[in-house]
Amino acid sequence: MSTVLFIFLLFLFGPRRSYAGSWRPCTDLVPLDLLSRALPGHGQALPGVHMVQHKGARGLQLSGPNGDISFPASPLFVNCDFFPEEFSIVVTLKVSHLANKKNEYIFTLVEENSAQLLLGLRFSQEKLHLLFLGPRGKEYVTLRAVKLVDNRWHTLVLAVAGHHFTLSLDCGMPLEIIHERPFPVALNTKGSRFYIGSRRRWKGFFSGLLRQLVLLPGSDATSRVCPSLEPSLAVLSIPGVLLDLPINPLGNEVLPYPYEAEVRVTMGTEPACSKQEQGQLWFDMLRKALLLCDGQAWTSLIGEKQRLDYVEDHQDLHTNSETFDVEVFQIPSVGLFAAMANREAKHGSGIYKWDGGRFEPYQNISTNEALAWKYFTVDKKMFLAVADSRGHSEGGQELSAIYKWSPRKLRFLHYQTLETHCARDWEAFQIQGEAFLAVANHRAGDNNHNIDSVIYKWNPGTKAFEVNQTIQTSGAYDWEFFTVGPYYFLVVANTFNGVTTHVDSTIYIWLGGRFQRFQDIKTFGATDWEVFQIGSRVFLAVANSQRLYERGPGVYTINSTIYELDMMTKTFLKFQDIITYSALDWEFFTLGDEKFLVVANSYDGTSYSLNSVIYRWQGYEGFVPIHHLPTIGCRDWEYFTSAEGIYLIYSSAREPLSKVFKLKTY
Repeated sequence: MSTVLFIFLLFLFGPRRSYAGSWRPCTDLVPLDLLSRALPGHGQALPGVHMVQHKGARGLQLSGPNGDISFPASPLFVNCDFFPEEFSIVVTLKVSHLANKKNEYIFTLVEENSAQLLLGLRFSQEKLHLLFLGPRGKEYVTLRAVKLVDNRWHTLVLAVAGHHFTLSLDCGMPLEIIHERPFPVALNTKGSRFYIGSRRRWKGFFSGLLRQLVLLPGSDATSRVCPSLEPSLAVLSIPGVLLDLPINPLGNEVLPYPYEAEVRVTMGTEPACSKQEQGQLWFDMLRKALLLCDGQAWTSLIGEKQRLDYVEDHQDLHTNSETFDVEVFQIPSVGLFAAMANREAKHGSGIYKWDGGRFEPYQNISTNEALAWKYFTVDKKMFLAVADSRGHSEGGQELSAIYKWSPRKLRFLHYQTLETHCARDWEAFQIQGEAFLAVANHRAGDNNHNIDSVIYKWNPGTKAFEVNQTIQTSGAYDWEFFTVGPYYFLVVANTFNGVTTHVDSTIYIWLGGRFQRFQDIKTFGATDWEVFQIGSRVFLAVANSQRLYERGPGVYTINSTIYELDMMTKTFLKFQDIITYSALDWEFFTLGDEKFLVVANSYDGTSYSLNSVIYRWQGYEGFVPIHHLPTIGCRDWEYFTSAEGIYLIYSSAREPLSKVFKLKTY
């Protein structure tokens, strides 16, 4: 029988054993955890294997190409000896450094007697290579621009089907190449072994951390692990020893593997807590407590966990005029500041510095009916952008300004002006190392609310923001940027289309170098979006201000809504309605293990003197009201901490007096 005919018959009927009965694949079509199979069970340890924690996740580090870090292929291929012709491999690893022109193996399948390589997966500085033995000899499939050597966790899924080889890195956009020759339909594995992290020799030995190594016969595993809230640590199957907490069991038993972890203790004011700081420690001098960053918030380890007891009036902050927005920010080595967006152009807007447990006047900046401030950094330079509703007219244009912090003068100085139209909000964000600034243009002239809002992009050459994209909006009031896994989102609060406040507010997703429509949500005079995460759940809260149609009076006592991201439908679905009174802002914050939302209630149709409410997360019950705070024309809330305690500040759009509240804990 000719070789061509033999391969054709294998393709038509599939490799099988020579017994009667229905056809079965050579191996079970379930995830095969190669890493677990290479490790002994019953708590036994392998010499030369260490367990190391990095950024809150544990992996195995190998000290040499030990022959014990391998296992025979025969237990996997129970029905015949052929490797599946369609399969995917899932790997989670971390590699800190790699010499130029050097390759390291993740795993290999080697014929024991001849030491011939049947299958292998290896990587270099910016390439991933799949090696396999084909009918014509050794084949190399190379996927380029795959950056794994950056001291970060990465999860890759490599799917193989015939000529097609598809790679997904950290649940990002797939990279596909078509190889000249397909993966063999009859790769014989008889008498072979899987080797983890090596090719049975020192050359090409894996030097990083390995957390996951799974073979999925017959299908692409991408849909099983993606999307994921932690795409760099997406899970299909992980050895139990890497999931267990590194604590000693009962008795005098020891850990099955030597355990190492990166530990750094930070003191002083509350540092950032994100995925990058996960696993780091912070000693809070004020609370005399040791806290651990879980990737989202600081969790108390030693010391009593804080719980909110009551709220007390702390400071009456007299402002230049009515205040539409307050932005609280920290300038390293300088201090804590609050920028107030004041209505009157005559006195401008004030910036206050926290001194001795109170905000004191620090700088005044010329503004024209300012509605919002945004503090942000670009290339380690600090900026403040103001949204002026009237703008500084220049040749018929309305302009808003950006100010840059001067370390020498210790003041914000004018830096750049941008064209805006009754600007209501600025949102600053970064995507893949590039800086952006989005303005919410509310209306052009007195009546045209259906206009473009603009996304500006920082040009490192000119050191200025330039127009990058325009998006049609309807009375835009707020932008909110957020990420879910590897995906970037921007949501706009559309308030009014010239006829009604019952309009779509839209979530956009970053694809192909620009934001594209992702989902529309019906809102009623939306003025603010607040994104937050509780555990692995992602929420969006919208502040609805009023229900207004072309005819009839406005209604201010309406529901504001919290939406939750549903990972199955990949859309935000309604989670909870909360009755609000012309709500203008939501602020999410955490205290100890507790999560809170505070709403800015501004008007009920008759009065601006209303209670704004703090809600506490109660799990299945959602958010429940626990504190009612008296406010007048409440426009914005900001949560902040200092050495003196924990605070909330609100701005009043009805009087030149804002208030600072102190949160008392027990």
